[in-house]
Amino acid sequence: MADVLEVRAEISGLIAGRTVCEQLRWLAEQHPGSPAYSDPVPGGWTTLTYGEARQRVLEIAAGFAALGLSPGEPVALMMVNRSEHVLADLGAVHAGGVGCTVYSTFAPDQIAFVAADVGARFAVLGGPADLARWQPVLDRLPGLRKIIMLDGAPDGEPFMTWQDFLELGRASLSADAAAVEARWRAVTPDDVVTVLYTSGTTGLPKGVPLTHRNVLYEVESTDRMTSLPMEGAQISYLTYAHIAERVLSLYLPLVKVSHVYFCTDLADLGATLGQVRPMLFFGVPRVWEKMAARLRAVLAAQPQERQDAVRQAMAAGAAYVEAGQYGRAVTPEIAAAYERADAAALSAIRGLIGFDRAEWTATGAAPLPDEVRHFFAGLGLKVVDVYGMTETTGAFTGNSPSCYRLGSVGRAEPGVEVRLADDGEILTRSPLNTTGYLNKPEATAELIDADGWLHTGDIGSVDADGFYRVVDRKKELIITSGGENVSPAEIENHLKEHVLIGQALAYGDNRPYPVAVLTLDGEVAPGWARARGIAFTSPADLAAHPDVLKEVQAAVEAANAKLARVQQVKRWALLGTEWTAETSELTPSLKLKRRVIHARYADLIAGLYAD
Repeated sequence: MADVLEVRAEISGLIAGRTVCEQLRWLAEQHPGSPAYSDPVPGGWTTLTYGEARQRVLEIAAGFAALGLSPGEPVALMMVNRSEHVLADLGAVHAGGVGCTVYSTFAPDQIAFVAADVGARFAVLGGPADLARWQPVLDRLPGLRKIIMLDGAPDGEPFMTWQDFLELGRASLSADAAAVEARWRAVTPDDVVTVLYTSGTTGLPKGVPLTHRNVLYEVESTDRMTSLPMEGAQISYLTYAHIAERVLSLYLPLVKVSHVYFCTDLADLGATLGQVRPMLFFGVPRVWEKMAARLRAVLAAQPQERQDAVRQAMAAGAAYVEAGQYGRAVTPEIAAAYERADAAALSAIRGLIGFDRAEWTATGAAPLPDEVRHFFAGLGLKVVDVYGMTETTGAFTGNSPSCYRLGSVGRAEPGVEVRLADDGEILTRSPLNTTGYLNKPEATAELIDADGWLHTGDIGSVDADGFYRVVDRKKELIITSGGENVSPAEIENHLKEHVLIGQALAYGDNRPYPVAVLTLDGEVAPGWARARGIAFTSPADLAAHPDVLKEVQAAVEAANAKLARVQQVKRWALLGTEWTAETSELTPSLKLKRRVIHARYADLIAGLYAD
């Protein structure tokens, strides 16, 4: 414990008095010509240096101030990953405001809730597709003063083009640069730098305020864990509404002087990896799964002799990576076999997929399948897990390149306390913890106890070397293979809005999308069928009738219209029987016994994911 507290004091002293604003000032003064942000353009990239980026940030800050943004007021952001996203966020913070990226997959009702809950006064949107999600609920957001559009701004209030906004900012900065400087210098380490929203089991998003101190402590911890070089290249492609992307490609580069390349479309990620050859790469499991599948397909198309040679080389690669766990020294025999395999095939394959310079490759948000991890180990890549949540400013445990245990979520980050409660729940206490949920005191009390321990809701285990594993979740959140947190209760509640559907179970943990198992309402369905002249002899007959299936499909589509894209049910099955406490699918209080249903209908659920 003493060592943990000493490290915590050391890191806290290192970042004392610092803010994101001060960090950018230092960076622009020390490395003004270093490349900062590159956006894709036909035939190449367009790049801003850190000196240019900070000047743009100050102009944006002046623009927000001129529009009336007061210190502490939030700016909502919704757009793809591009330099303007980072600059607008940092500009809001330099004006004393708070950046709040909203998931671009949120349904209009969810956007209305988040914008109202956080108290957004301004919004910066990417284009017409983003505006289409906001437009239906603008009349429910009277506090929203101005919507700044990067592309396709409609005429009239409350809209403003990005170009007009920048011109306002330049003029305002030129007229009174001292006022802007006074604003960013007034920002303190304990001020909120961002509010990110995460879904709970009730389905309502929860706002998580994070301070400058939170994010800078996380950056320093991550830096110590990864030991990445200065001025390396990296790719930004996950949404900035996700804490991992914010830490790794918004805040960490301000310390590591990283060159961030933006990938605006996930379909272009493979090509971008080949061009950028990043020093670090974080991917949710689904990203790693897709890359492994594509590479397997390429290798399968090779002549058999070549396939055999690669397979033999990958066996040496996997042996090398697996032998180095726990910081152990690899035997000379294993090291020599790996060096031969690397020279013969592995280094070329890593270069083919853009990982020839990668020093830290990681995953999180959901379990990575062992076969995928083993596949990349065969290429000499240690795809290690980190573990955390928005409420802990991202990772609070992790594996380092030099000390890792495959399949574990690593050890506590520097200066972070982690322990298991009596029931096995993982608890953590450190400067990474949020102070609580926005506008939700009861939920905050459940999250953080009187002694400052944050309750993750996850059941874990820890080995003798301090490596943690996440065994199960107390919470009923689904985490898809894309790393999205999805509330099954919200999906189920929308599905059950239709009179025909009596019960619903949403499923999708570590899967690419949610599916649902549904039952007919035993009282309503027969009358509904008779009123339409549908003949049936049993509930099973009714559940298989084309007219019933058509109506249920319409019910699923209606539910999907109220859900974010990542929450939408792609496939479903309708049962001819209802779930009851007597048949063990429900508790005595009629709650779903999810594990029982998962086990009982495992084959049915598997079939919903079959091609």
